[in-house]
Amino acid sequence: MTADIDPEKDLVLERILKAPRALVWECWTTPEHIVHFFMPKPHKVTACEIDLTVGGRFNSTFEVEGREVANQGVFLEIVPRKKLVFTDTYSEGWKPAPDPFMTAILLLADAPGGGTKYTAIARHRSTDARKTHEDMGFHDGWATVADQLEAYALGLNRL
Repeated sequence: MTADIDPEKDLVLERILKAPRALVWECWTTPEHIVHFFMPKPHKVTACEIDLTVGGRFNSTFEVEGREVANQGVFLEIVPRKKLVFTDTYSEGWKPAPDPFMTAILLLADAPGGGTKYTAIARHRSTDARKTHEDMGFHDGWATVADQLEAYALGLNRL
């Protein structure tokens, strides 16, 4: 499974994770797991709600430098254990967001040795939004999230 990448508007992170794809998928689709890896430490997720259906909510609350940041979004595409697409462009009920930031595309595939080929794409509405996200530290931040996800998933002892 691939996605057409627009280098002007998209940011991409690719990694091989040691955790199996089914477990990576479980972590990304279960609120109890999301809180353990979704924000680069020392920031954290303090709440998460998921309705794993197209149009279903993917809401999270973050704590960033002592501030609470609420993020509401929806799932746009779900291909079990392979692809997850979510956005903050809409909230549940297809209510448009006043200032959307991005659409995320997660692609998961089996990797040699039982791991997961993990591709995270952040798709933006404009080149300026892409640059803002890159300047915020997309590559370091999403790489940290991938590392935290891998460590957390491996620690679940379900291998």
